[in-house]
Amino acid sequence: MNKDKYTFDDLVEVMRILRSDRGCPWDREQTHESLKRYLIEETYEVLEAIDKISKDLLCEELGDLLLQVIFHARIAEENNHFDIGDVITGITKKMYSRHTHVFGSDKADTAEDVVNNWEIVKRKEKQLHNYTDGLKSIAKNLPALMRSFKVQQKAAEVGFDWDTVKDAMEKVYEEIDELNEAQQSGNADKMSEELGDLLFAVVNVSRFLKVHPELALSLTIEKFIKRFEYIEKTAVQKGKKMEQMSLEEMDLLWNEAKTHIFEKKD
Repeated sequence: MNKDKYTFDDLVEVMRILRSDRGCPWDREQTHESLKRYLIEETYEVLEAIDKISKDLLCEELGDLLLQVIFHARIAEENNHFDIGDVITGITKKMYSRHTHVFGSDKADTAEDVVNNWEIVKRKEKQLHNYTDGLKSIAKNLPALMRSFKVQQKAAEVGFDWDTVKDAMEKVYEEIDELNEAQQSGNADKMSEELGDLLFAVVNVSRFLKVHPELALSLTIEKFIKRFEYIEKTAVQKGKKMEQMSLEEMDLLWNEAKTHIFEKKD
C-alpha cells in the first residue's frame, strides 16, 4: 500500500502485521530484551543527527526511534500488559501532572523553578520517601558519566556539595594522588576503586562548570580521531607507515595536528 502520507495509526498497523503469523520471521522473534541494543543504537543515532544539524537525517532517525517504541508496545499488547494507547495516555497524564505551573495553580517564572516543581511532583508520584530513594531511582542502565552527573545533582539539592569549583578541583588532585598510590601498590581492586573515585570527582567539576561530562567526552573523542587521522595521512604523504614510526615522531605530528585542525576549524 503506497501513500504520499502515512499516519501514526498506519505505523501501528504495520507493526501489527509484521508481528503476525503472516508477517516477518525476524520481527516475530523479537522480545523486549532482544530489542534493547537497537533502542540504544537508535537513540544515539538521533543524537548524532542533531550534532550534524541535518533536518532530513533527524527526521529519519526520529522515525527509527519511534519504531522502537511501537515495537515494544506491540510486544506488550500481545502479552496483555499494555498497548500504545496506554503509553500515550501515560505520558500525556505525566505532562499534565508535572506541569502544574501551566495546568494547575503553581507558579514557575524560571526554568529552575520548573525543574524544582517537576522534582517535587515526581517524588510524590513515585512515592520516593527520602532523598536516597531518589538516588536509587536513577536508571542503572544510563552511561556511568550521565548517571554520576544525575546522582550528584540530586545530592546537591540537599546541600551535599562542594562550596566552589576550586573545592571540587582539589578533590580531583586528591584522587589523582590516591590513584598513584594504588598503582604503586599493584592492587588491581584498589586501582579500579580509585580510578572510579577520580572519574566521579571529575564529573563533579564538570557539574560546577555547567558542562555535561558525556557531551564533553564525546567532543574529545571526535577531536582525538581527527588528530589521529591527520597523523596517519601526513605519515602516508611522507611515505611512512604509522607502525614503523617512533612515538616521538607521532607526537610531533600530533602537536602539528592541533594547530592545523584549529586553523581549518575542523
